[in-house]
Amino acid sequence: MYLPDKGNWPIKPLQYGKSIINSMVARGRRGFSLQPCLSIDRMKTSFVFLFLAHLIWECTPPESNFGGETDFGRVEGTHPVRVWISSPDKANLLYGKSLPLVDNADARFQTIQVDSSTTYQTMEGFGYTLTGGSARLLMQMDAKVRAPLLEELFGKGDGSLGISYLRISIGASDLDPFVFSYNDLKPGESDVELKKFSLGPDTSYLIPLLREIRAINPGLALMGSPWSPPAWMKDNKSSKGGQLLPSCYAVYARYFVRYLQAMQGLGLEVGAITIQNEPQHGGNNPSMLMSASQQADFVKKHLGPAIRAAGLSTKIIIWDHNCDNPQYPIAILNDPEAKRFIEGSAFHLYAGEAQAMSLVHDAHPDKSLYFTEQWTGAKGDFGGDLRWHIRNVIIGTTRNWSRVVLEWNLANDPQYNPHTPGGCTECKGALTIDGSAYSRNVSYYIIAHAARFVPPGSRRIASNQWTEFPNVAFQTPEGKKVLIALNDGADPVSFNVESGSGRFVATLNPGNVGTFVW
Repeated sequence: MYLPDKGNWPIKPLQYGKSIINSMVARGRRGFSLQPCLSIDRMKTSFVFLFLAHLIWECTPPESNFGGETDFGRVEGTHPVRVWISSPDKANLLYGKSLPLVDNADARFQTIQVDSSTTYQTMEGFGYTLTGGSARLLMQMDAKVRAPLLEELFGKGDGSLGISYLRISIGASDLDPFVFSYNDLKPGESDVELKKFSLGPDTSYLIPLLREIRAINPGLALMGSPWSPPAWMKDNKSSKGGQLLPSCYAVYARYFVRYLQAMQGLGLEVGAITIQNEPQHGGNNPSMLMSASQQADFVKKHLGPAIRAAGLSTKIIIWDHNCDNPQYPIAILNDPEAKRFIEGSAFHLYAGEAQAMSLVHDAHPDKSLYFTEQWTGAKGDFGGDLRWHIRNVIIGTTRNWSRVVLEWNLANDPQYNPHTPGGCTECKGALTIDGSAYSRNVSYYIIAHAARFVPPGSRRIASNQWTEFPNVAFQTPEGKKVLIALNDGADPVSFNVESGSGRFVATLNPGNVGTFVW
């Protein structure tokens, strides 16, 4: 007998027994069939007895965390198509099974045609923003608990997510416990030669954690994003809002170079940077406003030349804000002097639609696109967030040319701390960490449906979709095909999948997401 919902221990056995009985009576469970000769009352009585006996005989909740284990890594059956499913009611959380290939498609169902001869962008990775607060919580865990958790997150074996990309803040983000830069001075002081530059607070938690992670996954990619320069470089002399002083453009470019060199010296090469997190949102703490013309001027006259002169290969990425203003990155890329230093543009999805990314691609198809942030919140619903993020973030952004997909953020405590004064008070991490105990939240499962199965170097390939059944397909460097699909409708959907001479038939219940690998 298989117990569902093991991702939600600890729970009271009698309550659990009641819920599983009602669920099975209502609709069956993973092939569980009800015998018509049994009355519902007799069946419930028999089931309770068997269920409690099973609990006593073999079921113990995991000791390492209050979130319990997932089904990740376990696959029922030995057929060639492997499937991992998560459901909005949490009854399935990365539940693995297998499906057979068939000779003929089922004519009753629509067909998803997966065409590996039509290719799009090469994927660079899936992951999260590792905020300073996330790093602090992880590093304060018991090392014997943290080690297997990091292996689960960043390893490549069965049962691991295979996270391949992290975004980190250059200085503090709003999910650090306090605001800082790498060159903080007393009011009225300046340091144009950066003599007082120091990685400072990041040496306590973030950098040691990154070293542990890199030991697990040496190929992990890092992107750095600043929320604000040092306050003395800004016109309002504040960590919040304001703009970069034109007289400080050159010193701020050197500040980036010093950061990249310092991280490289610690064995932590930062492969890409964005110029400013959310340059049109000055209400966060820290934050800074920066127009498209200011970014273009800063890149072409200062940052681009400074990075090249230092012999660094770090990619420069512009925008790093919402999908409601594609003209911002287009305007910068229309400047040929700026464009020659720029790798691509980054997006969030708190406003606008993912299709805006394709507008930027169509205007400048030689430049890359990245999706760098989307939150889940304290008041969110697991099923609603799972559905929305799979549809818009995992499927929507990759179908619109994104090479990277990152959720915000990796971890918080049960009170949604830490955060700066004026920072986000309801940001829910992929993990909730309470001392050395932890639980997995919806963002964990959102990224899990892609990260391990679509490693860096995979190519997006063609697949057709219809309104209530969005999907996206990839081919991995090893030649495997991966289809991530969502039933966004109100009824169960059975469908065919065809790719070359191979085909299979599958079903997804409403709100369920499935990752199919063959």
